Amino acid sequence: MTQISASLVKELRDRTGAGMMDCKKALSENNGDIEAAIDWLRAKGLSKAAKKAGRTAAEGLVGIVTGGASGAIVEVNSETDFVARNEQFQKMVAGIASLAIQADGDTEKLAAMTFPGSKLTVEEYIKEMIATIGENMTLRRTAALSVDTGAVVAYVHNKVVDDLGKIGALVALESEGKADALAELGRQIAMHVAATKPIALNIDGVPAEVLEREKGILAEKNQGKKPEVLAKIFQSSLKSFAKEHCLLDQPSIYDTSKTVAQMVKEAEKDVGAPIALKNFVFYVLGEGIEKGDDDFAAEVAKMSGG
Repeated sequence: MTQISASLVKELRDRTGAGMMDCKKALSENNGDIEAAIDWLRAKGLSKAAKKAGRTAAEGLVGIVTGGASGAIVEVNSETDFVARNEQFQKMVAGIASLAIQADGDTEKLAAMTFPGSKLTVEEYIKEMIATIGENMTLRRTAALSVDTGAVVAYVHNKVVDDLGKIGALVALESEGKADALAELGRQIAMHVAATKPIALNIDGVPAEVLEREKGILAEKNQGKKPEVLAKIFQSSLKSFAKEHCLLDQPSIYDTSKTVAQMVKEAEKDVGAPIALKNFVFYVLGEGIEKGDDDFAAEVAKMSGG
């Protein structure tokens, strides 16, 4: 039987992040061949990942990256907030975010890209991290914004480390004005977005199904009224709906006497050029994910008597 040195075990552990006993067993199973041991651990990691894949991952981090006139956002989930505070996990999310502008909002494309500093795809890298850390993890979604001239500006709320947190917002501003003034305006608007969570830039961008739902609610409240009367009521209600849910029509959180559209217009003086607020996107960590009975955090609490 091949003698496995402590230094060889350490090298394998450093390269894979796997546990010491797993590394020792991998080397023993492969006669001290470190490359074969890596493959052995990868195969074992995929097996572990498969067992954990059904567990709900609703924690994790939102990551953001910007580069002048472009920017992107990702959400990578874990089962517990404890893992979200793990430096390995944070570095993984940051690495995935660094690729996101190139993926241009395509999650499948992002998952198939090579993770920085490795020969693995993002999808494969996540599976290895599942085996190493011991929780299910998923690359849930990504989005990207860009403008021809101007800036895409980010804001991260509940920041854990730079560009990683629980809520992330991106704002795209088109302008040929001063970069620093434009960036400051963008940050203010991104903070507004994180606070108010608008559903569209303006009323034209509101999904048809959302407007139909509003129509249904109004019809229920105004039963018996003629269709033409209902139509007028609905048109009037759109203004109130826009003030609440559409970014350009919302009162600014900095001065509620002005809308965001007015805020942008007034900023043109400092920027020194016309400004067009072209788009925005924001992610709230775990939004829309239903936690099932397999919730890992609850499971741990139950086991520990919590």
